[in-house]
Order: sequence, then C-alpha cells, then structure tokens
Amino acid sequence: LASAGTTEKAELMKKAEDAGAGAVVMKSLFEQEVTRIAPTPRFRVLHHNLGNLKTFTLYSYEQASIWGPERYAEEVTRAKKTVGIPVIASINCITDEGWASYARRMEQAGADALELNTSCPHGSITFRGHEVHETILKVVEIVRREVRIPIITKLSPQLTIPLALTKEVERLGSEGVVIFNRLTGLDISTETERAVMHEGYAGHGGPWAIYFALRWISEIFPHVKLHISASGGAMDADDVVKFLLTGATTVQVCTAIYLRGFDVIRKMNEGLEQWMSRKGYQTLADFRGKVSGRKVLDINEVFRTHCQVAEIDPALCSACGLCAKVCIYFAPQKSGEKYAIGDRCDGCGLCPELCPKRAIRMVRA
Repeated sequence: LASAGTTEKAELMKKAEDAGAGAVVMKSLFEQEVTRIAPTPRFRVLHHNLGNLKTFTLYSYEQASIWGPERYAEEVTRAKKTVGIPVIASINCITDEGWASYARRMEQAGADALELNTSCPHGSITFRGHEVHETILKVVEIVRREVRIPIITKLSPQLTIPLALTKEVERLGSEGVVIFNRLTGLDISTETERAVMHEGYAGHGGPWAIYFALRWISEIFPHVKLHISASGGAMDADDVVKFLLTGATTVQVCTAIYLRGFDVIRKMNEGLEQWMSRKGYQTLADFRGKVSGRKVLDINEVFRTHCQVAEIDPALCSACGLCAKVCIYFAPQKSGEKYAIGDRCDGCGLCPELCPKRAIRMVRA
C-alpha cells in the first residue's frame, strides 16, 4: 500500500496484510507540525461529464500523520508486532537535522525501510519552489549517512528529467524510488469563485495518472539497478500488469482502496495470477520490464503507412450520428437510414472508440 490514511495505524496495516498486501508504507511523518492537523472534509471525487465516457479525479487535502516523531515511532514498533509483512516508515522534513534525526528514530523503532517523501503535493520540496534536484540529492546524502536500512526516494511527477535524478539517487545509495507521488492541483467553484474545499491547493490523482508513470518507468528501468515502486493510477489487475511490464518491482495502491475498500488488493492479486497463468509465466521476473527501453519505439521507428480505415456494420449502426459529428475528415455519411464510411477516411481510429453500439471497426484499406 502507498503512504496514506489507509496505512496510518497498525490495525489498518493488518487489514491490508489480510487482504494480500505484500508491504505497507506508513502515512508520512512530517516535521512541519501544521500539516499534522487535517481539515474536514478533505476528499472530493471530481466527476467529469463526458457523456458515455467515464472518468474521475480523487481530489484530496489529506495531510500528514497526526503524530510527532516519538508517537509515530511507537506505531512503527507496534505495527512490526502486528503484521508479518515489511513496514516502511515515511518521513518528510524541512531541516537537515530533521531528516537525520527522524531517519535514525525510524530505524531504531524497527522499520524495515524508509521512504523519503520529497514530493508530497501539500508540503514537498517540489512544491516549495527550491532548487528541487539539488535538495533531493542532499536529503538522500544526509539520510544515507544516518541509517543502514534501505531508503526509497519518492519522486514527484513535476521533475524536469526523472531518469537523471533516479540515476543520481541510486549513485548516492538509495535502494529504490517511487515513481511517482500525486500532482499538486487546483479545483475552483464557479459559484463561489474560490478554490474548493479549503481554498488551497490539493493533491489530485486517479486512474488517468497511470500513463505518465508508465512512460517514465519504461524509460528508467533499463538504466538502473535499484528497485522501482510504481505509484499512481493502479485501479485493477490490468494496471498492475502494465506497471510490471514496464519494469516496476512493486506496485503501490491508494485511490482504489479509498474508493473500493481493502478487498481490491485480493482482486488485484487474483487477477495478476490469472493473467500469468494464461500467459504461461511462472514468476514476475519472467515478464518484468518486457515493455521498456528499446521495446518502446521512438519517433523514427513508428510505422506510418496508412493501411487501415474505419468500417461501419449497418446491422449494428443505430444512426445516432456521433461518428459524423466528431469526424474532422467528413468520412461518415448518411447512407439510407444508416451511416457509412466514405473514401475520405484517414484511419485515425477515433470513431470505433466512441461508437456507443460498437458498430465501427478498423479494417485494412
């Protein structure tokens, strides 16, 4: 599980373990004390009105752990006695001494590993506008000197070159990275003309976030030896498979649990096992990274011959006219009571994706 309210207490970590989670990252401990108090409410599901297309954003003002370092350390120790899976503490600090002392305390408490949360959308290095790259490297150096347990650097999607920074934190001794944290966003009420909820910026994520993370993991994986923990947009087993195919060592889950409960973990594991069985894979290593590096074609390698066009099955066509409405090539034309694709089709492939009756398919030109 990713660091969130779903992993704040040992009882929740036990629920995660019982549902099949392989490890938990505890809700982050922040040095900045104001972030330990979360306002209410702090969650909003933003539904996007796109007709038949369904998507959403989980917009949240979830803050840090409510505890200070000593109480947080006690919960680390309690969690280690409660669950048998790895317990990873997570810290976010604003001073060099904070990073050092908090890291030492988490190791003393028995944490199996330590996540360096350098990218929280509410109070991160990235959001404060400092020299982001250099500051993150400094944090890794400080913590690496202080502890022997593995450290995992949680990166922001708002970095300029994630690959370059990943290689540098590996060089400094970070055993893993999380790709990525949530983005910092803003939603506005057009009635009150103010930012929603608490009139501040908030974290936003959801199923749409997976594609950016997949893109960068696929590029990073061939160039590093450290572990990559994928985070952002994993809602079902197919998403887990995609992350593993790009090279992820582990896949973190957050939004899916908030919206569907802990049982989603079991369903993801079962779906992954079924997919592996169907594909003939015995271990995750058999397919990890299969879609990464040179397996993803660059701009000069993409096959560009126009060899497919759309075709409408008149038996399925309801004559709703959506294809004609959205086509910028004027290819769909009324043919009697139905629509047919004329010779102006450019083969873009959009109309089969939008047809509510699935009456359109792509065929060879």
